[in-house]
Amino acid sequence: MPELPEVEVTRRGLLPHLPHRQIINVHWSNKRLRTPIPRKLLKESIQGQQVSTIDRRAKYLLFRMKGGSVLVVHLGMTGKLGLFPQSQPKARHDHLRLCLDDGMELRYNDSRRFGSILVWPAGEAVEQEKNFSASKGIEPFSEHFTAEALQQLAAKRRLPVKAFLMDSRLIAGVGNIYANETLFAAGIAPETPVNQITANRWQTIIMHCREILTRAIEAGGSTISDFIGSSGSRGYFQLQLNVYNQANGPCPICGEPIKKRLVGGRATFYCPTCQQ
Repeated sequence: MPELPEVEVTRRGLLPHLPHRQIINVHWSNKRLRTPIPRKLLKESIQGQQVSTIDRRAKYLLFRMKGGSVLVVHLGMTGKLGLFPQSQPKARHDHLRLCLDDGMELRYNDSRRFGSILVWPAGEAVEQEKNFSASKGIEPFSEHFTAEALQQLAAKRRLPVKAFLMDSRLIAGVGNIYANETLFAAGIAPETPVNQITANRWQTIIMHCREILTRAIEAGGSTISDFIGSSGSRGYFQLQLNVYNQANGPCPICGEPIKKRLVGGRATFYCPTCQQ
């Protein structure tokens, strides 16, 4: 599933091309995504609008229109966004196509259809975004991502730190790949109860989390299965992974075999020697 870096890579890839473009037409498939495609709202609030900018909140992309409405896209497990000439035949799993005034199309392709398309109409967008954002956790690159804030969130919880980092209601966008890599870099065992982590250790987690997410964005994200960016390029941060998907391989620090187990129902990779 695309995580924060992959969504941010998609945003940055589209940002030079979409602002100031007008959406002259909207087409969709007859297939249902995770939620039904809001056809009526797309026609009323997105068609005919000019794109102002593209933001990201957690793993969601927010396409803001100059009229105030917002198109919200979640890529799900296999979703991809890309720009194509309108003359290019649509692909099998293209479920949303926005025709632009420069002869290009923004296409949302999703083979497994676990993604979602939402529309916040202009008159309701501010309130809907407020409620939406309140349900998401702290952004890792924000000024609110501090050791004090994380320690307060963790104080009355005993869940494993790996599950804590992946809970989107607490921290936004840090999925399985980057939670594994962050804890390895910080030298912290993934099953450590969060209420036992000191402020200094939280600061170490924050430092490595930001550093790893930054490197992943610069590398175009991680292509583990089928992620591609908006330009059609695959990410290559997977070449820099230390523990994720490296079970039984040697730890890059001590040489001991990387272990794999389930934590919070998710595959977890760690070095039992380096992560105490």
